[in-house]
Amino acid sequence: MAVSTAAGSAVAGEPIAGEPLCPQRMVMEHLTSRWGVMVLIRLLERSHRFSELRRSISTVGRVSEKMLAQTLQNLERDGLVHRDAKPVIPPHVDYSLTDLGREAAEQVRALALWTNERMDDVQKSRAAYDVAKGRASGF
Repeated sequence: MAVSTAAGSAVAGEPIAGEPLCPQRMVMEHLTSRWGVMVLIRLLERSHRFSELRRSISTVGRVSEKMLAQTLQNLERDGLVHRDAKPVIPPHVDYSLTDLGREAAEQVRALALWTNERMDDVQKSRAAYDVAKGRASGF
């Protein structure tokens, strides 16, 4: 994946004025955002209604309705999440993964599992780095 920056002057994550971020980077941001990861992993289990998805995700962190809605819209726009709105009162909306979304969610889940399995090694590396740099641990 190539990300172009005019003469390399862009700050990481910020587009140059008038130049959009590359599409791959935007998809990566949607997939690996704090709530994107949680949505994808939860939807791997089964489809969810908005409120139950929010409750399920809130067991690991408090997500606002606005942020969850934005995350779901981004993932739907990218073709990863399917939104099924039933024409009933009160509204009944189910969210599920598309085939593309299932493929992406499996990759994200694998990365999350790897992170859990290797966290001790990462923490040891951070501590060794901090000692070598003369920093207090935790920075």
